[in-house]
Amino acid sequence: MDATATETPAAEPDAFEWAMVEVFGHRSHAGRALEVERFGAKMLRIDVPKLVPEPVVEGKPFSYSVESWVTHFYGGSSIFSYTLTDEVNVMRINRPTASAYRYIAPPDRDDDDDFGGDDDGN
Repeated sequence: MDATATETPAAEPDAFEWAMVEVFGHRSHAGRALEVERFGAKMLRIDVPKLVPEPVVEGKPFSYSVESWVTHFYGGSSIFSYTLTDEVNVMRINRPTASAYRYIAPPDRDDDDDFGGDDDGN
């Protein structure tokens, strides 16, 4: 009898969920969430991605990559809301916002004179 040994894959660490969490109704985070035991109590661990812009390449849309993760721990009683989501939404939520000074208002395309006068100021 031919015996073939099948290796079982190594046990993965507890699987995380992509989630948005609101804490005490004041702080919110979006990232990888996991229930862990710390200090003798069950806590929420949420890893929030820190995104950086990738270099712009001609013909490629502007995109971001994960530079690092910031970890937060919260006790169960401090969680106000917990919403499951997907990786795409987590990355969209954590994108750095563009500074307002970079916005240039479009030119005024209104050729009408809204004040009722003619072109020579009368």
